[in-house]
Amino acid sequence: MIELAGIPVDGVSVGGLETCIQLPSHGLCFDIGRCPPGAVGKDKVLFTHTHMDHMGGAAYHAATRSLRNMRPPIYLVPREEVDRFEAMFAAWRDLDRSDLEHTTVPIGPGEEYQLRPGLLARPFRSVHVVPTQGYGLWSRRMKLRPEYQGFARQDLQRMREKEGIEITHPVDTPEVVFTGDTRIDVLEREEVVRKARLLIMEVTFLDDRVSVDLSRAKGHVHLDEVIERADLFENEAILFTHFSARYRPEEVRSILAERLPDGLRERVTPFLC
Repeated sequence: MIELAGIPVDGVSVGGLETCIQLPSHGLCFDIGRCPPGAVGKDKVLFTHTHMDHMGGAAYHAATRSLRNMRPPIYLVPREEVDRFEAMFAAWRDLDRSDLEHTTVPIGPGEEYQLRPGLLARPFRSVHVVPTQGYGLWSRRMKLRPEYQGFARQDLQRMREKEGIEITHPVDTPEVVFTGDTRIDVLEREEVVRKARLLIMEVTFLDDRVSVDLSRAKGHVHLDEVIERADLFENEAILFTHFSARYRPEEVRSILAERLPDGLRERVTPFLC
């Protein structure tokens, strides 16, 4: 487990094999991969797309939680894929002779879901070879409206309780973004990707063993594209994930250390779990 921008992150992510990013303090996962052991304890999974290496363990996740007498999980699923997702569960119910209880929440870009009081999930469109969406996690805090700044506490209490005046307003802050599998275009199109405190972003290919053109054709990010856009990243911390299995961990560290420009290198951590 690592901690970035004060947020613990666990899980696994290897391009084409398995991706499940766990946020233990939030009780959730981005995608489920093959359902690594730590993911069983997370009762919410935010799915980005339907590729096997991101969704293959969904039924196992539900079944294992049931076996351990844990509450049924909640799955946020791209709206256009919900029917296929439920058909998958129907097939597994027949095969497994079990209920596989869960709640499916259809959701798409422009919508939001309250994960818990003060924490919202908002999808945005990523650019991959199948319909895909990333997620921003936004904290919501109620703050005093500017026009009431400087008022005495007793006056504010009177206005709120006796006069019914709404003296506060919600302020939403992007805390975490997970892009899912995507081309670099999402960085330019989605402001939240550039501004979230913690950005978790796939960077599948790192050198000329795979060209930028081939990377884009596969719907993935190449490090060359990141370097060209280094000035766009405003994030406090950045976690690169989904490296191709062709790269050994020591290669990933070496390439990033050598190639990333100053100002970006210091904020980037490779996810090699």
